[in-house]
Amino acid sequence: MINRRVNTMSSCAKRIELINTLRKLWSEHTMWTRSFIISTAADLGDLQYVTQRLLRNPKDFAAVLRGYYGFDKANRFEQLLTEHLTIAAGFVNEAKAGDTPAANESRKNWYRNADEIAEFLASINPFWSRRMWQAMLHEHLKITEEEAVLRLTGQYSADVALYDEIEAQGLEMADFMAEGIINQFNL
Repeated sequence: MINRRVNTMSSCAKRIELINTLRKLWSEHTMWTRSFIISTAADLGDLQYVTQRLLRNPKDFAAVLRGYYGFDKANRFEQLLTEHLTIAAGFVNEAKAGDTPAANESRKNWYRNADEIAEFLASINPFWSRRMWQAMLHEHLKITEEEAVLRLTGQYSADVALYDEIEAQGLEMADFMAEGIINQFNL
């Protein structure tokens, strides 16, 4: 009886640790993206450092996913998420410069990348639906774009208010990701 209880507690602890880790990573994703937008919009001197920290986020995700999916699949997610961030950076810079055609092309590539991420995640976990990931990622892009536009146009009150929605949506993605891993690996 004691051994069974220890194993159950261990399994519970693993689930809690995974949920907390993924919530932290998705929160960092939204927060460092926001910091990048602010630093870009205001031409702050910290842009290089904020960008470096933001680009660490895909590596941090890969480190967690590697334990469940192995090196190749974790690295593929890292590549896709890095592409997501570099496309977003280009989009923000193009919008700031008023280059509408380039921003429109980046937006198209950003959504294509989101679809690739959704397809990839659905292919590695039977509890992750492509449709659900696609819906969440498209919502993420929509509100992140809105965040950038509000910041770039000086609508700071609305920008700050929107961040609560962005943060909540990031946590939704974290919980969906954690639930899928928990179910797939019987944690």
